Amino acid sequence: MNSIEKLRLDKYLWSIRLFKTRSAAATACDSGKVKYDGTAAKAAKQVHIGDEYEIKTEAKRWRIKVTGLLHNRVAFPEAIKHYIDITPEEELQRIQYQAATFHTGKRRSKIGRPTKKERRDLDDFIS
Repeated sequence: MNSIEKLRLDKYLWSIRLFKTRSAAATACDSGKVKYDGTAAKAAKQVHIGDEYEIKTEAKRWRIKVTGLLHNRVAFPEAIKHYIDITPEEELQRIQYQAATFHTGKRRSKIGRPTKKERRDLDDFIS
């Protein structure tokens, strides 16, 4: 096996742009957020074409299949050519639901402290 065919898992996840830095990818591997065949994968694990990984990031739970090895970080349109996103449909629906119920900046009623206007209205009501 040539050295060019060897690629660490953390470097691969960084190069396909799932993580912003390589150290963030390594930390995710060490904390068990990256799994291969249901078990936690270490950052130094060798990546091979055809491998399937489950990756948990802040935004999404990915399930990817490796279609090509990428040694350097490239632009997003080029990076997505090196994996197939096989994330289950229910996870994609959960993400769409979260996006639809995203915080709009307005305070949900009857939760938390009253706003300044509500406080004035309360003071006027009591006095």
